[in-house]
Amino acid sequence: MSIRGCSHLDAIESIKGPQRRECEECVKIGSYWVHLRTCQTCGVTLCCDSSPNRHATKHAHTSGHPVIASAQPGERWLYCYPDEAFSEY
Repeated sequence: MSIRGCSHLDAIESIKGPQRRECEECVKIGSYWVHLRTCQTCGVTLCCDSSPNRHATKHAHTSGHPVIASAQPGERWLYCYPDEAFSEY
């Protein structure tokens, strides 16, 4: 996969999908989510920025894991937080 201008996206060789279709952190606190994202470094699936808790973005900032993939059925895209780069696959 080659995406110009983003070494983080270029480094993704295979896409990690969700283990389960739920936000692990929202489940722990009894909250809800709108859409799900899967971290391409560790594979954790968390909620998007449209969700009340924005767990995927919080995870990216605290862990330093740069790339997420949409975990929504039918969506095939990646996003790199540090470079604010988006790519469909």
